Formats: sequence, C-alpha cells, structure tokens
Amino acid sequence: MDELALQGLGPNADNGSRDRAMQYFEQLKSCENGWKLCAQTFTSGTYHSNDHVKFFCLQVVENYLKKNYRLGSKDDHDIVKSFVVALLQIEGNGASQNKNFIRNKVAQVVSLVYIVDYPHRWPTFFTDILDTLRIGPMAVDMYLRILLAIDSEVVDREIIHNQEETQRNTLIKDAMRDQYVVQLAESWFMIMTGYETSHPEITCQCLEVVGKYVSWIDINLVANDRFVTALLRFLSNNLLRESACDCIYEIISKGMDPVAKTKLIESFVSLLESQGVFNPSEDEEGDYLSKLSKLVNGIGVSLILAWQKLVKSNDQENTQITLQALEHKIPFMLRFLGDEDDDVSGAVTGFAQEYIALLKQVVPLTPSQRENVEGLLYTIISKMKFDESYNFEQEGEDEAMFLEYRKQLKVIFNNLALLDTDLLIGTVLNVVTRTLPVWESTDFRDVEIVVYLMYILGEAVPASHGQHFSGNPTKVSALQEMMRLLIKSHVSCQGHTSVLLQFFETVVRYDKFFQCEPEHIPEVLMAFLDERGFRNRSAKVRSRTSYLFSRFVKGLKQHMNSYLEDVLKRIQDLLALNTPDNGYQHLLSDDDQLFIYETAGVLVVASDFPPEKKQELMKNLLAPIANKFEGLLTKLYQENDEDKQLAYAKCVNNAMALASRTSKGFSSQQTMKQCGCIEAFTELLKIFLHALNTPVHRQLLHVGVRQYMHRMVVCLGEEILPFVPIALENLLKQPETKELYDFIPLINQLIMKFKTDITPFLNSLFMPLVSTIFQVISTPSDERDQIAANEKKMLERGYFQFLSTIVSYQVFDVLKAQAGQNLDQVLMSLIQGAVELQDPQSQKMCFNIFRKLIEVWGGNDGILGFADFMYNNIIPACFLAPLKPTFDLTDGQTTLALGESALCLKSIVDKRGEEVIIYLQSDYLPKLNLPPELIQEFCQALRTDSKTFRNYHKIFFTKAKS
Repeated sequence: MDELALQGLGPNADNGSRDRAMQYFEQLKSCENGWKLCAQTFTSGTYHSNDHVKFFCLQVVENYLKKNYRLGSKDDHDIVKSFVVALLQIEGNGASQNKNFIRNKVAQVVSLVYIVDYPHRWPTFFTDILDTLRIGPMAVDMYLRILLAIDSEVVDREIIHNQEETQRNTLIKDAMRDQYVVQLAESWFMIMTGYETSHPEITCQCLEVVGKYVSWIDINLVANDRFVTALLRFLSNNLLRESACDCIYEIISKGMDPVAKTKLIESFVSLLESQGVFNPSEDEEGDYLSKLSKLVNGIGVSLILAWQKLVKSNDQENTQITLQALEHKIPFMLRFLGDEDDDVSGAVTGFAQEYIALLKQVVPLTPSQRENVEGLLYTIISKMKFDESYNFEQEGEDEAMFLEYRKQLKVIFNNLALLDTDLLIGTVLNVVTRTLPVWESTDFRDVEIVVYLMYILGEAVPASHGQHFSGNPTKVSALQEMMRLLIKSHVSCQGHTSVLLQFFETVVRYDKFFQCEPEHIPEVLMAFLDERGFRNRSAKVRSRTSYLFSRFVKGLKQHMNSYLEDVLKRIQDLLALNTPDNGYQHLLSDDDQLFIYETAGVLVVASDFPPEKKQELMKNLLAPIANKFEGLLTKLYQENDEDKQLAYAKCVNNAMALASRTSKGFSSQQTMKQCGCIEAFTELLKIFLHALNTPVHRQLLHVGVRQYMHRMVVCLGEEILPFVPIALENLLKQPETKELYDFIPLINQLIMKFKTDITPFLNSLFMPLVSTIFQVISTPSDERDQIAANEKKMLERGYFQFLSTIVSYQVFDVLKAQAGQNLDQVLMSLIQGAVELQDPQSQKMCFNIFRKLIEVWGGNDGILGFADFMYNNIIPACFLAPLKPTFDLTDGQTTLALGESALCLKSIVDKRGEEVIIYLQSDYLPKLNLPPELIQEFCQALRTDSKTFRNYHKIFFTKAKS
C-alpha cells in the first residue's frame, strides 16, 4: 500500500494529502488487482488500529463487488469467499473491537457477496455463517448485521430495483424459503432468549431482524406459542420492550388473508390486554408509549384493510366479525390519541383518519359508533389546546412542531365534519357557549381553543356559494349565536396574544355576519384601533391586525361610511412616515403601514361623501407624505454617511409605495375622476418626479417612481400623459441598462390603455427612447460580467416588446411618422434580432412584429419602400435565421420562433400572391444551393393553409440543415 497516500485519510490531513488519497482510491478501484491488495491488507491486521485505512480498503472491495464480481473468475470467487470467512472470524472473535461503522461496512460487503453467490456459487452460505455463532456475542452481532444488510439489498421496498435485480431478489427469497428460513427462525429464537439478560442489545437487534424478515417468510415460524411467549415477556423488560413492540407491529402488519389477519390480531390483542399492555401507567416513559401508540395504530389500520378486502369479496359474516374486532380497539386509539405527549398522540392519527373514512361507508351509524365519533371529536379538541410549555414570546422548534401537529388534528376535525356535520356544529356550539361567558375566570388556552374552533368550523363546514350565513340552517344559526357571543362577551379584552390573534382572524373570516347584524361593527372597529390591535404591545399582533383590518374593511366598506372620519382621526398618528429622524419609533413597520394606507384609501373612496369632501379627506390622508417628501430627499442628498443615505433612500421609496397603495381603493366603478381625487395624486406625482434626479441610490428611488406611475396609469386618464416626458427626460440623462428595461413596461402600459390616442405623445418620445436603448446596448462591457450581459439581453427583449406593443395595439402612425432613416434603423434592428440574436424569445417577437407590419403595409397600398424591404430583408431573414447552426430545432422556444417565421412568409404570400412564390422558386432559394426538388416541395407547401405549412416548414429546415 502507498503509505504516503494513506496519510491523507485521517481527519487532520491537509487538502493536498486528501487529494493524493482520493487519487490513490481511484487508482486502486480501476486497477485489476487493487481490490485483492485491499482485502489482503484488511485481513492481515497491519492496520488493525487505523479505522480510516480499514474503511478505505472495504470501500475498494465494495466497488469491485458491485461492478465486476458477477463476471469474476473461479479464482476470484475463491479469494472473495476466503476473504468473507476471514472477515467473519476477525469480527466474530472480538479481538479487533472494530467500531460500529466498520462492522456495518463489513456486513454490507458480505451482503454484496451473498446476492451474487447465493444460491448457485455458494449454496452453503448460511450454513457457514450459522457455524460462526458458537464463537460468541460478537459473531452473533455480525450475523444479525449481515441479515439486516441482506434485507436492504433484497427486500427493502423503499429501494427501487430494476427488472433484473427484482428477478434476482425473487430467486434469492425463494431459495431461502426452501432451504434456510426454518434454520434462521430457530437461530433468532435462540439468540433472542439466550441473550435477553446478558446482552439485551443483541436481543433488540434480533427483534429488528425478525421484524424485517416476517414480511416475506411463513408467519407460523414467528407467530407461534414460544415466539409470542418470549415477545410478551420482553414487554415487561424496560431494555427490550420498545424493540418487542416494533417486532409485534411488523408481525401484525404482514400482508395476509383478511380472515387470518383478523384472527392473528385478535389473538395478539387478547394476550396483550391480559397483561395490561394497553393500559400503561400515567408516568410511563414517552418513548415506550410512542411505540405502543404505533402498535395500536398498526392494529387499527390492519383491521380496516382486512375489512375493506372482505367488503370487496362480499364475505358478510367475516366483514361483521372484523368490524366488531375493530370497534373494540377504538378505546385504545382514543386513550393514545388523548395522551398529553404529542408524539404519542401523533402516532395513532392514521388509525383515527382511516376509522372516519370507514364510518362514511357504513352510515347510518350505530349508537356505539356515534359515541366513538363524539369521543374522538372531544379528544381532538382537547389535543388542539396549547400546552403550558408553549413559548409565545420566542417560538422555536418545539412550537413549530406543535403547530404542525395541530394541522394534522385539523384534518381529522374536517373529516369528522364530513361524517356528521350536525354533531360537529353542535359540539363546537356547546364548547363555545359554555366557555365564552366565563372567559375572565378561564385559562387563556381554553379561551383560545374555543375561538379557534369557531374559526376552523368555517373550513370544516364550507361556505355555501362563498357565504357562511346561508345554506345549512343549523350552521347559520349556530354561527350567528357564536358570533354574537364572541363580540358581546368582550373576549377580545382577554389580552393574551393567542386569543387576540384568533379573535381578529375569526371576525374577518365571518365578516358577512356584520352585514346581517351591522350593529356589532363599532365594537370590532375599536378592537382593531385600540391597544387590542394596532396599539398592542406585541409587534406580531400589530402587524397581523394591519392586514386583517384591510380585509375587514374591504368586506364591509358599504357599512363604513358613518365611522369613516372617526377611524381616520384615530389612525392619524399611524400614518406618520417611519424615518431615520424619529429613530423608527413607530408602532407599525413599513409593510404594515402599506395596509393601513390602502385601507384608509378604500374607506375614502367607498364613502358616500361628495367628490369635494373625498378630495379633502384624501389630501389629509396623503399629507404626511406630501409634507415630508422633499425634506427627506434633501437630507438624502446632504447625507455623507452611507448607512444613513440608504436609510433615507428606503424611506423615500417607502413614501412613494404608501401613496401607490392608497390608490388601490379606486376601481372601474369608482374612478379617481368620479371621486374628485385627481389633484391629490397628481400633486404627489409632481413631487415624486424630483426623485428621478437623485445622484445616490438612483435605482431604489426609480423603482418607487415607476411603481407610482404604473398605478397612476391605471387610475388616471390622460392627466398622466404630461408627466411621462418629464420622467423620460430624467431617465435618459444617464441611463443604466436595468432602469431603461424597467421603464419600458410603463410605456407599454400607456400604449395599451390609450392606444391610438397616444400617437402625438409617442411621436416625440419614440426616437429618443430607441436611440438611448441602442446606445446602451452598444456600449462595451466586460465580457466576464455575466450580470451586465444578462441585463443587455433583457433590455433587447424589452425593446422588442415595446415595438410589439405598438404594432399589437395598432399604433402604426407612430412608426410612419418617423424619418425614413430612423424607420430603416428600427426595421433593421428587427432583422438583426430575428437573425443574429441567440435568444428564441426575441426572435419570435421580431417575426411576430414583421407579420403584423406585413398585414398592414405589405400590400400595394403600404408605405413607400416596405415591399422592397420585405423582399430584400424579411424573406431572407425567414431562411437565414433557421439555417444558422445556433438555431436549435429541438428546443421548444426555438420551435415557436420558427413557427412565427413560417407565418411571416405566409402573410407575405397572402399580401403579394404568386409573385412571391415565383421569386422564391426562380431567384432566392436557388442562391441557397438547395436541391431543386426541395425548392419545388417548399413552394408547393406555401400554397397550402397556414397550419399545414407550419408543420411542413420545420420538416423543410430539418432536411435543409442535414
């Protein structure tokens, strides 16, 4: 062995040594005799104290066994067999005292030999291994490890095998059943009982092996008097009982005939009950209880599966027997589901869900089944309650796990609602009416759960046509009673964050209740506005209520008119900008304020006031922004400290965002013009445009201005147009690629809204914008700067999108109004985009633009010179682009671009007729050195319909490029 290379295996080796060790590893793997050297090294004992070298050697041997051993010679087989025998001796006598990871790797290596050699090349494999058991406990441990490794290779259903491996595994299992499983089962019993006192860990390991193998061996080898007696004995041994539980679980989960399965389970349960296994003491260990809960879950699910099979086979007598057996297990399920340890409870939720699904098939329910359902419902409600240990101030992993567990319980709750809606509604109503009137003397956890139950009732019993207060009369009546109690009890004054948050979530979910009984609105509004909501000491409550208030107001805006001015007055201080000057001492974060401004805007717009009053209210609402904006800009310019500069820039950006969100209250039914609020927003726009001149954090501020202008395009009419040239003028002074790209959607939005009405405005805007785009794209940048390259690519795409919007919305006069040289420049940029750019999306857009121009200008009445441009440039582009080596006909996006080029050609033929086909046949296509028959075929296809030609078009270029 290369001693120097082996030094790189230790944990303290440097990178160079590790690289050498890896090279040596690869060398030994590829060398014909490398594995032999490693096998000899491992068994020689030279490195008996170096785990890293031993593991290294085993990995090389493992690689050989996986890749080449199957085709190895007789001599190689003999060497491998001798190596395995030596391994069993070394690991069995315990002299080496190898660590577990080495022993596990040895077991894996032996299992790899086994799956190749058994049963043909090494039929006595198990005889030879069983002979080693007399050596002692270390040999027994290795034997069990090997059996577990064999299970992983041959049986484990989670490992995906190919067809050849599956056939091999079937052959191995059949041979084992015929020759060895009886001996193996006998060895397991001897090991389990022989080591239960002296080496309990070996008994546990043996129980794991039994659990793995029972799925495919004869059940009677394990489910017999002596095995079961031993298993029951182990259940009273603290060191063995968890493994015994798992083993019994695997036995009862074995696939079997349903009648036999029921009998097996009943015999096991009878014995377990007689020993009081399912009635453990209250102070029992959690890990053991989790295992018992898993066992109860397995019993229940297995019986339900057996019942389903019997139903399908129409065996009514045994179906009833199995159902009765199942019903007797429900108390066990309820006992473990209700355990205070959530891990114990969670282990049996599968049984609960499957039982509910079964009951849906046997309705109407018997009185005992209805009792079971009621017991299950109350157990679920009890378990949904927050534990005393729940930390509401600092929610960590334990809290997250409980919330996840609560979701599982909610699924069961919802399923119970589908099974018996009236029972669920009645139970929730009973719990709510019992608790809410006495909330002041009740633990907050009990209060929170009843409000939570009200909340989730809305999901469990879905709304009728989106309306909780119509449809099911039982639900409507119960919800109305509960909602009145929720408001009138003043439970929102309880104070705990969990109760408050659940209160606000619930009133918002059932906001339609307040349409029926609007007299309760003031109480809820006050809860939002005072220390229960926006002014709560908890930032979490303040933040969530900001959002929920927005939803509440939107749902009830027609009822808010009488409260509008009072609400605006009470939130006045919450509208103040959060700036570096006030040290961010604001109750609400920037994001929370967005919801407050939006909600206030909705209230003003939805009010019954005349336009003059709405304008006044809106100006007052926006005053904190209007009054402070320019001062903040000035401080941004004057500030030298970079951190403070960024803080002011974020503040300015946020101010614009707040104004944008305020405009969300307007709609097509209540426009800005109808509400008389145009002046309030255009005055702000004038101020905001000053931010475009900023010398610092330009990108951040431009985002704010653009966002606001996008909103104004939506809300204003032509009043927005005078401001766009000012914005563009500032933008074009020192444009950055991304800024320019981000500005294009705003222009596109204007075109889409105003269409041909925007022509005079676009005429003057068009060429300065296009020239700036060309200039920015052509400015050289570092070839290694991938970000800059991507930004230029996006700008090119944005430019083509701009032209596409112009032609799609038929603003052709803008293009016609450009000087001839300028129009030629634009048209040639489209040719370049279609042919030269390696960007299928841009290519597709360019061909699409040409197709629309052809439809308008391609005839004899088109603009001067366009016909020549079609023949000299567009037609060649339709061939040159697809013929390029970089044009990948197998790529989906590229295929779309090819389809557009086909439609382009078709549009030219539609406009110019037979002259195009004659030109292609006699002039252009022969210049491409294409075979005459292919030219003839192409021209013939051009005379067909568009769909047929598009399909042929791809075939043509596939042939032309081959």
